[in-house]
Amino acid sequence: MIKQLLFLLLIITFISCDKKQTPEELKESIEKELANQSGNFALAFKDLTTDEEILINEHTLFHAASTMKAPVMVEVYKQATTGKFSLKDSILIKNEFKSILDSSTYSLTAESDSDTLIYKHIGEKRTVYSLLYDMIIISSNLATNLIVELVDAKNVTQTMRDIGANDIQVLRGVEDGKAFEAGLNNQVTAYDLMLLYETIANEETVNAEASMAMIDILLDQRFNDIIPAKLPKEVKVAHKTGSITGVRHDSGIVFLPDGRKYILVLLSKDLQDADASIESMATVSEMIYNYVKETE
Repeated sequence: MIKQLLFLLLIITFISCDKKQTPEELKESIEKELANQSGNFALAFKDLTTDEEILINEHTLFHAASTMKAPVMVEVYKQATTGKFSLKDSILIKNEFKSILDSSTYSLTAESDSDTLIYKHIGEKRTVYSLLYDMIIISSNLATNLIVELVDAKNVTQTMRDIGANDIQVLRGVEDGKAFEAGLNNQVTAYDLMLLYETIANEETVNAEASMAMIDILLDQRFNDIIPAKLPKEVKVAHKTGSITGVRHDSGIVFLPDGRKYILVLLSKDLQDADASIESMATVSEMIYNYVKETE
């Protein structure tokens, strides 16, 4: 009798351990993890195989920081595809831009840019593609402003509306201090970024060729301390980050070795301890990955 009870207990334990976490349980676990940090967070996850979603504060507006550079990239490919310019065309590197507030001029500094080398080449020319590539992989602010000036921020926002991203707002390039002080900032939501990356992953952004080209660039991202940080090396992430004071974002497409893929967007603001929050968001990414992997 005792042996039978022990055997039954082992079976119950095995079944309990083998039970897959439900989406509701995962969402609760994520909320508990993020609650350990001082700040506000949003998350949007979509499994592109099952269409399963987990959404937390998905329509809350966040300062876009450098996540706006992904929509800008989309607009570049859209305009290049229509023949407005070629990715091989050259642009003069300059460091003088007009504020959207009053058209006064402002310049960027190498000290406030993750790309310092470009400032040594002011007055020279570089291709649209080269500037675009650095805008994404090393988040070059100067390259971004040159590209935004080329395609026009209004066109970027309209393209986002065309794909159903109704809250992404791209008003300007970066480091426009007067506009920032007046509250004229680029904004995103987790939900809209999820929509954007879903269209890219499904090769529906501009066309299949452009979508694949954008994925190739996003895969070369140099800042990898959130979504990819705790994932196995064989898992590839095509993504764009964003960072300003009190803000840390990451958003993109996660590719599993078996061919499956999912979208993950993690946004944050009002952070008191950015390093701890980055660690926590990386843990959330790992939780999402483990959940998806369990569905094999």
